[in-house]
Amino acid sequence: MALLFLCLLSLSVAVVAEDAFIGVNIGTDLSNMPSPSQVVALLKSQQIRHVRLYDADRAVLLALANTGIRVTVSVPNNELLGVGQSNATAANWVARNVVAHVPATNITAISVGSEVLTSLPNAAPVLVSALQFIHSALVAANLDTQIKVSTPHSSSIIIDSFPPSQAFFNHSWNSVMVPMLKFLHSTNSYLMLNVYPYYDYIQSNGVIPLDYALFRPLPPNKEAVDSNTLLHYTNVFDAVLDAAHHAMADLNFTNIPIVVMESGWPSKGDSSERDATVDNANTYVSNLIRHMLNNTGTPKYPGVPVSTFIYELYNEDLRPGSVSERNWGLFEPSGVPVYTLHLTGSGLVLANDTTNQTYCVAKEGADRKLLQAALDWACGQGKVDCSPLLQGQPCYNPNTVEAHSTYAFDSYYHQMGMASGTCYFNGVAAVTTTDPSHGSCLFPGSGGKNGTFANGTLLAPSSNFSHREGGELGTCVYLNSNTLVCV
Repeated sequence: MALLFLCLLSLSVAVVAEDAFIGVNIGTDLSNMPSPSQVVALLKSQQIRHVRLYDADRAVLLALANTGIRVTVSVPNNELLGVGQSNATAANWVARNVVAHVPATNITAISVGSEVLTSLPNAAPVLVSALQFIHSALVAANLDTQIKVSTPHSSSIIIDSFPPSQAFFNHSWNSVMVPMLKFLHSTNSYLMLNVYPYYDYIQSNGVIPLDYALFRPLPPNKEAVDSNTLLHYTNVFDAVLDAAHHAMADLNFTNIPIVVMESGWPSKGDSSERDATVDNANTYVSNLIRHMLNNTGTPKYPGVPVSTFIYELYNEDLRPGSVSERNWGLFEPSGVPVYTLHLTGSGLVLANDTTNQTYCVAKEGADRKLLQAALDWACGQGKVDCSPLLQGQPCYNPNTVEAHSTYAFDSYYHQMGMASGTCYFNGVAAVTTTDPSHGSCLFPGSGGKNGTFANGTLLAPSSNFSHREGGELGTCVYLNSNTLVCV
């Protein structure tokens, strides 16, 4: 299954709008799995600040330490029975996989099992107790306010999902769903839901149009209308979310936000999966991210921001099943993007184009001293030709450290072949899909010739430069928390 993490906040809890984000899930069923440090370098280069792990791998959690990246760890299904039957087992799990890593590793949520009701029904009787035991362990460790606990469900537990206003959960699971929703409400957590418009489209036998599944624009007469609310739906994703809200309301729960843990689109399939294509995967993921970042919300909750984890970071060649099951990733294990996300104007999010359409820019609001130090390094040891920044040259104006840093950062980024980690500069740079060129100042990557590009044999002066969170920055050294001196 693919996955996407989406936090649709209900209107009653819209005060946490600032927490809306785009994240990525990390699967490990690869024959050539990158090392934890390589994974983290890719996350940094793509400005991915939120990830979900399917387990709580110690090496990965250590690699994520001191990065600030927010992490959701998971209790795998094969450990669920033990955790759900023993408070002590749950406490040991939390001590080993959470307490041992915080605060260095920024763990913010625990996903307990995955699609238990539909994939592991024999464990359903202990699911709520597993949630409670894990939460009790967090309370004992004084971590319950910063780490949420929930469990992902398949959207197939929703019956009659269209029109959304008539949707309800499969009543055979009420004995689990009601106490689970009570737990989520009492702990200020959220419903985790896996949403797959790809499968909804495939299984509809032509009833669902492809454009409706892919977020493509629809003429008004093609939009789906809920006959009870008269709300218009332009995509499958929003309809499923609103159906989930109505299903919770059917059980008298109206203020629990939703987190979609899994969603995406496969980029390759077998002969029977003709719609699993690179173009469709690109279209779906690009449109989904844009839809989330625009804070569009759903017809039932317009303007309410939605946080989203995309499934998934890498193609997983060892996954069983059809060809499509192995091709949900944004990247190959080598770090080469499977496709170029079409996100022009969307800002600093998942700019995974490493061909010739991404740029490295100074982060808005970055510390000016750190920017100046990074600019000095790029124009010095970084071997960037900064002559276009001199007075009278095309990139002199605007004459600010932010603008000059952006030019130098982008020059270094392209000079190094846009390799993972080369747009970091101690946290003051970010990758974007928006061309920062202006007037006669053409940036590398936009087709301009400004700057001098080194040949492919040039190595970064410090291979660790782009990955460090503190300490050194090239030959720049911190004197204290606010002062960086270059020598």
